Amino acid sequence: MLLIFFNVLKQTRDSGSPPNIAFLLLILMSALQSTLLGLRWGYNLEAVRYVSPIVAALVSPLVYIGVSEFVRGRRSMGAKRLLLHLIPAMAIFIMLLFWPLGIDLTLVAIFLGYAVATLRLTWRGEDVLGYTSMEDIVPVYRAIILAAGALLFSAVVDTLVYLAFLWDRSGYAATLLSFGDLIVLLILGGAAAAASRGNVTEAGPEPEPEAKPEADDAAGETLELVNTMMRDRKLYRDANLNLDRLARKSLIPARQISQAVNTVVGQNVSQYVNSFRIAEACDLLKNTEKSITEIMFDVGFQTKSNFNREFRRITGITPKDWRVAQARK
Repeated sequence: MLLIFFNVLKQTRDSGSPPNIAFLLLILMSALQSTLLGLRWGYNLEAVRYVSPIVAALVSPLVYIGVSEFVRGRRSMGAKRLLLHLIPAMAIFIMLLFWPLGIDLTLVAIFLGYAVATLRLTWRGEDVLGYTSMEDIVPVYRAIILAAGALLFSAVVDTLVYLAFLWDRSGYAATLLSFGDLIVLLILGGAAAAASRGNVTEAGPEPEPEAKPEADDAAGETLELVNTMMRDRKLYRDANLNLDRLARKSLIPARQISQAVNTVVGQNVSQYVNSFRIAEACDLLKNTEKSITEIMFDVGFQTKSNFNREFRRITGITPKDWRVAQARK
């Protein structure tokens, strides 16, 4: 019921961009799988064991496909790639017919493989989410890491279940599946719902990279160009600004911008952009009578939670406390 609620909440929430179909399916598959687990271990419905492994084999690919959208932007997935991600479920179906004893370990391999593949997509940090709006990057990145962790935990649970059956401890297996997999499914559903709130844009053409390699002086030059764009054109006010859009507006490759910001400033691009937003917010709090909510929207934030989080990260206090402190000076 909770997973269905996540799905309804996501579909009724207007994020300004098309939904992440893979994550919506992930929530529904998690709800289906939790129902199947209840029927199998709560009501001893044996027929479920022919369906549950196939559903389980579909969950991991959906995590990877959903994460890929945040990393690579919205683009249609070719039939060959889609078929590739259906291979695990097809393999489980064949094993159900000819080698059911190998299903548990195969599922473990599937969970581990997709968990590693998902973590590899995001190993460079938050800047890999180049098509996700700067404001959404932090919660989306955390949700992705949580989802990958859930896949790893699921692999551990299935390994313990396999050992329980191997050692003739089927009672322990039922407990592990009932509670372990249920926890995993709730984490996956919640992570998918949280990540799906992120605003992702279509993948656009990447500007041509410079011929020379990135060096410290070149990084400084790149950052100065971006700084000029931010100051003169106030790009940070764009609530949907992401690394890809910043790259196209500045005609500098996204990877080059990310490297320059990381090297010179020691921050990721999201933190760098938000520093401009908070700087203007401080100026408006000090020199205008605008409400904090008005200022939040003016500088490019869309939610109070993100605005307050970034304001505290940079200034150490809340916007309200900062305004009071400035008024006393």
